[in-house]
Amino acid sequence: MSVVQNNGNGMVDGRQQNRIENYTKFWNKDISKEDANGTENRVDSYTDVVNGYYDGATELYEYGWAESFHFCRFYQGEAFAAALARHEHYLAAQMGLRPGMRVLDVGCGVGGPARAIARFADVEIVGLNNNEFQVQRARQKTKKAGLEGQVTFVRGDFMKLEEQFGKNYFDAVYAIEATCHAPTWEGVYGEIFQVLKPGGTFGVYEWCMTDDWDASNPKHAKLQHEIELGNGIPEMRPLKLARQALKTVGFEIQHEEDLADRPDVVPWYYPLEGDIRKAQTFWDYITVWRMSWSGIFVTHNALRVMEWFRMVPKGTHDVGEALRIAALSLVEGGQLKLFTPMYLVISKKPLTS
Repeated sequence: MSVVQNNGNGMVDGRQQNRIENYTKFWNKDISKEDANGTENRVDSYTDVVNGYYDGATELYEYGWAESFHFCRFYQGEAFAAALARHEHYLAAQMGLRPGMRVLDVGCGVGGPARAIARFADVEIVGLNNNEFQVQRARQKTKKAGLEGQVTFVRGDFMKLEEQFGKNYFDAVYAIEATCHAPTWEGVYGEIFQVLKPGGTFGVYEWCMTDDWDASNPKHAKLQHEIELGNGIPEMRPLKLARQALKTVGFEIQHEEDLADRPDVVPWYYPLEGDIRKAQTFWDYITVWRMSWSGIFVTHNALRVMEWFRMVPKGTHDVGEALRIAALSLVEGGQLKLFTPMYLVISKKPLTS
């Protein structure tokens, strides 16, 4: 089996390279040629779509976004890292997490939120991820943080949670910008419902198209398609369907709010705009610069060189290009209020379930 040198974790096998190279085959970049068959193919092949994306994007995410792969709200003058942590702590507080609880993190990335929430709420967390590369990164980082006895990680499919953990196993479950990758919300929410104990809490920050989004509007449809392509999402769906899916599988919604609708002076998407004049702190200049025209130029050309010398898998540059499309589409979606990465819902599993 052929191997390719990886710039952050030693060697990756040929299967990983193939997944990265094949990622873009799931999309037609020309929206005018995109059809229902393309969406259906991505939904049916969601595991390949997500793995192909994150095999290539993980280290790029870490380079530009540290260890917490999600967006957040910002207060004036608030540092980027502090805002990310506050967003995670806010979810834990809204869920009422307490010491000793057994909690599942669905789609845990490299474990940044799991480690932060474990420290904040003193809970035991199991992080679930279908991407082996990210699972290994999560374990390494957690061991380095001295939290391996409190935070563990397993590889698994969030569409098969009951099969992996059994019924009524967790006191609480959360998902941060992860379940948008599911082929259906009813499917993943239903699995979460099964592994929760009666009376247990599910908290989610969901990626959605807002109620202002209109599928029949060509501009809106193009934006939706670019968000899907740039973020490894089989199909972007409207917020109202997330709400309905939670109710359909049996959850009782305790609280819901689109946090992107808060009248924040600093918008959630500001780091993606690449305007270093808006950087909140001195250290945040680096984060914002990476999304500026010069930062993107440096990164993309560096990836070309690293691919040439086999320091990263072939196709990583293409995933980097997908991330560039992602940044542009997410900023536009945020500015037009057509997209939100932070539809917050706190739900309960009834005691009688």
